[in-house]
Amino acid sequence: MDYLKEYERWCTEPAFDEETKKELLEIKGNDEEIKDRFYKELEFGTAGLRGVIGMGTNRMNKYTVGKATQGLANYIIEQGTQDKGVAISFDSRNMSPEFSEEAALILNSNGIKTYIFDSLRPVPELSFAVRELGCIAGIMITASHNPPKYNGYKVYWEDGAQIVNPRDVDIIGKVKAVTNFSEIKTMDRKEAEEKDLFHLIGTKMDDKYLAKLESLVLNPEIVKEQGKNLKVVYTPLHGTGNTVVERLLTEIGIQNLYVVPEQKDPDGNFPTVDYPNPEDPKAFKLALDLAEKVDADVVLATDPDADRLGVFAKDSKTGKYMDYTGNMSALLIAEYRISQMKEKGILPDNGMFVTTIVSSNLAKDIASNYNLDCYEVLTGFKNIGAIMRNAEETGKNKYVFGFEESYGCLIGDYARDKDGIAAVMALCEAACYAKSQDKTLWDMMQDIYKKYGYYKETQVSIVREGAEGAQEIQDMMTKTRQKDITEIAGLKVLKFKDIQKDIEKNMKNGKITKTGLPTSNVLYYELENNNWCCVRPSGTEPKIKLYMGVKARSEKKATEKLELLKEAMVKVVTE
Repeated sequence: MDYLKEYERWCTEPAFDEETKKELLEIKGNDEEIKDRFYKELEFGTAGLRGVIGMGTNRMNKYTVGKATQGLANYIIEQGTQDKGVAISFDSRNMSPEFSEEAALILNSNGIKTYIFDSLRPVPELSFAVRELGCIAGIMITASHNPPKYNGYKVYWEDGAQIVNPRDVDIIGKVKAVTNFSEIKTMDRKEAEEKDLFHLIGTKMDDKYLAKLESLVLNPEIVKEQGKNLKVVYTPLHGTGNTVVERLLTEIGIQNLYVVPEQKDPDGNFPTVDYPNPEDPKAFKLALDLAEKVDADVVLATDPDADRLGVFAKDSKTGKYMDYTGNMSALLIAEYRISQMKEKGILPDNGMFVTTIVSSNLAKDIASNYNLDCYEVLTGFKNIGAIMRNAEETGKNKYVFGFEESYGCLIGDYARDKDGIAAVMALCEAACYAKSQDKTLWDMMQDIYKKYGYYKETQVSIVREGAEGAQEIQDMMTKTRQKDITEIAGLKVLKFKDIQKDIEKNMKNGKITKTGLPTSNVLYYELENNNWCCVRPSGTEPKIKLYMGVKARSEKKATEKLELLKEAMVKVVTE
């Protein structure tokens, strides 16, 4: 893309309003800023469209949202499914209400009904609503856990999952085919309402969604009994979570719930955190301060769109609040729920456990222990959703649990995206169960390690911003792909997978087979003794991500092994 030519077009053509032109004329002569805004178009990654708010092709604004929506509308009409309608939700980010209404009215002007929440709601409730309303698609305006300057646009299909290949490719093709912003249709909201095209979703959907979650509690009596004693601190980090969490936990019987007051209300500027991400321990500062004051057992945080959950739990032996990784919290929920389902005789014989290739290998051990089929998919919960859809259509397997290491899991088949709201509920239930056994959540985690072995995982992100950074990331992937690596951190490579080339190489005998996974720019190294590492560029952020995991006989040994593997893997990619 000729970024200067595109910049001039935005500054002069009548398709762009005066406010847009004014913003862009203010950066005239700033070649670096102009290049960053116009050197490319925003692309769909693992989580759809995501970018910095502002004017330009590489920004989130009403034009890029409009282009994406017009392309989606063209695809829906081509499929002949426009009568089913589209559900739309949004989070607390700046411009989220405006982008969601913009999308709705563009769809309406194309003759497609929309069902838009009357105020912000969590992403899992949108996934649920798409299925509940029988819509052909869903749109969520959110940038998940990114910094305040970002917003984004996720597209869901009729099963409630984010779009996957080949549908995502087809929709992207339709979006790219919208080459002129004058092609974007729109209409007045009043007119859309009069034509029965624009509909608001009220609190009845909350009732249905929460009733479904409450039906998944496995030990309601224990929760009601121990919920009198359990102390929970929760923060929505200025996001959507508390639209439903406080009500949900109260209804299942949690009587001592403390919502962090400074972070309770939605705010797209996220004034109390640098980065509204429950993966970042710094985001827990206010919650942990409150936990110390009230002597809380559990401290929970959801990200702005409430699909991710972060956890701290008190270790009664030391009095410290212990941080859980996404793998740890999800696998604690999994072990608790699956063991209880087995004990109650409700674990299906054809049950399946779905995980991703960059998540903990402990998932395979738990699945094996309970005779569940374990499916590994590429990064992105939409790939877990695709497995769920296939199982639903074929009847081969019954979904039991799914998760990815990035702090997201789903405890039932009522939705097709990770659900931080349900995870909050499940963690609180597990904590109540632990209390009934005179244990803590931290004790439960240690019991899991004693049972299966000490698994530890980590992730390293190497950030390279801008056009030059994007090229550098591409170069790092190319160089790493070309290296003949037989050992990492003193551990032999047993198998090497180049998923982009659909190649799996057995390093012992040189035999090459197919990976069986969709094409993706991912390199995976299976190491001896249940260790592994993986490299991939982020689909939504300017970074290359390194994932790794180890298994050892003790926590100390696992920590040491993981640090050595991390250092070695960074060298592999950067040198």
